[in-house]
Amino acid sequence: MTGDGAFAAGFSLLFFAFLFGPLIIMVITAFNSSAFPRVTPWECFTTDWFGVLIDNQRLMAGLVTSIGIGIGVVALAVPVGLAGALALSEIGPRLRSALYAVLITPILIPGVVLGISTIVFWGGVARGLGVGYGSGFYNGIFLTLLGQATFISAYAMLIFMARLQRFDPTLTEAALDLGATPGQAFRRIMLPFLKPAIASAAFLTLLASFENYNTTVFTILSDNTFTTALASKVRHGTDPSLSALAVIIIGLTLIGAMVHEAHVRRQELLRTGRPRASRLYANPVARVLTHPAGVGAVLVLLAAGLIWQGSRHDSTACIAQIEADKRALQEQLRQEQRRATPPALQAPAGGGAAPGAASGNPSPFGGAFGGGLRPGDSPAPAPAPAPAPAPAPKENDGGAAPGNPSPFGGAFGGDALRPGARP
Repeated sequence: MTGDGAFAAGFSLLFFAFLFGPLIIMVITAFNSSAFPRVTPWECFTTDWFGVLIDNQRLMAGLVTSIGIGIGVVALAVPVGLAGALALSEIGPRLRSALYAVLITPILIPGVVLGISTIVFWGGVARGLGVGYGSGFYNGIFLTLLGQATFISAYAMLIFMARLQRFDPTLTEAALDLGATPGQAFRRIMLPFLKPAIASAAFLTLLASFENYNTTVFTILSDNTFTTALASKVRHGTDPSLSALAVIIIGLTLIGAMVHEAHVRRQELLRTGRPRASRLYANPVARVLTHPAGVGAVLVLLAAGLIWQGSRHDSTACIAQIEADKRALQEQLRQEQRRATPPALQAPAGGGAAPGAASGNPSPFGGAFGGGLRPGDSPAPAPAPAPAPAPAPKENDGGAAPGNPSPFGGAFGGDALRPGARP
């Protein structure tokens, strides 16, 4: 390997490590039994974090809400984006530049501004119509759908514009010259040509809606989407169930990407006519397996098999052993701490404890808070009060009570001021 080759290989490794290293580490942490997402030290292989993720009702409810909002955004943003792209392709260059700047502006506006403006605008509409807070204008899902569609439509428009640049307008003109109506020309010529762009725009808008946070966090109000619920969970503490979520998302993405790649290769082969000369397509079994549907079915069955095999794995014994080892190590450290403590600082074995110190308490606070604050310890019972000695008979020495512990030296007359004493 030459110097340039070694440099190129090293740079490639660093590049791919930078791109995929966090994903690989996150996938590994999803199968570690540690309560915190980490790779080392490795404890036990487990699939329990997937169950923890599914049992999280807030995330699952947010997932259902996100799917519903995503479908609504696709249904609204794709037609709006298509209309904008068709309008830009039909008008003159000067007006096209101005209209393009207007339609593309929502992408440049921060999501925070879009979220707040959506609430303000639709709240004003509701007040103008005289409807109350129980109407749809104050519904978080409704506001989120509209707020996201305002800027996601621009993404769809860009996809349609890129596709329309390769469209030959003479095809539509020929159809109109032959007697077709504008609607028929659109359905028979334009729409089939835009079919790949429609699929791409629908997929992109669904993803943009699903992962949007800046606008959604303002418009969702008291509800939750999957993204907002996930962000809230991360703020309050993370655990490997989020890594399990990443594994699911990565798996679905890989399946979708491989099916799409199979579809692209099949279309390319069909376009060039090479499948007739291919031995792969001559075999019926291979032809079914290389079909996008066949690829998707194989991958789904493979994923289902891995899930089934993972659900049969029982890590209870391994986790119990890890917990026992941790307790033994904790006790060992505690004994070492006791041996390292100077004898003068250690509490006497019994009977001679210093006031306020807990006997045998290894706390660095010297037992100032009592022994009941140690984890796992039950509060120590309070010592029974010693019986009060019988008051000594007064001596006629001028009112002073001998043996009186009062700091006033019995100047107020012995026990006369003691609570409960008779005057």
